[in-house]
Amino acid sequence: MTDFSSTSTPTRSMPLSDQTETLKPIEEPQTTEAQPAPRRVAHLTTTSGQRTALVVLVGIIALAVAFIVMLLVGVSSESINALAVFATPIASMVAAYYGITLSIQQVRSERAEKEKAIARADATDAASRETEVWAAQMESGLRVAMAQLGAARIGTEAVEKAAGTPDGFF
Repeated sequence: MTDFSSTSTPTRSMPLSDQTETLKPIEEPQTTEAQPAPRRVAHLTTTSGQRTALVVLVGIIALAVAFIVMLLVGVSSESINALAVFATPIASMVAAYYGITLSIQQVRSERAEKEKAIARADATDAASRETEVWAAQMESGLRVAMAQLGAARIGTEAVEKAAGTPDGFF
């Protein structure tokens, strides 16, 4: 713990009148009309799975209603045929909706894969360009070194062999 009582810094005291300030409260204007509370708008968002489940549920309910009507009217061959007339389009619509939803999801995932593949191709292309630049710089450095060795009349056979260049490259 630090003891601040023994510091050698002189302190200055101010008269009490300078230390106090009178503050006046700010009055907010009061409105006589009641302001309505801000409206909160609720957004109903559903996912693809929820929409599919809703379509299937509506189809099942429609089939159940048709089956109940058939039971109330009486079970006969005509009522069974009528139920088939109601059930076939409902089942077809539910199956078509499911197929379309599945196709849309597949297209969406394929597009995402395409975007990833394009990003990877771009990264590979950039890396290839960087490698080409680096190789050109190394070749330039090697040519300078060979020229300086030649000017100094030093044999360059060992450098050419280590560089792995074809005959007549320099």
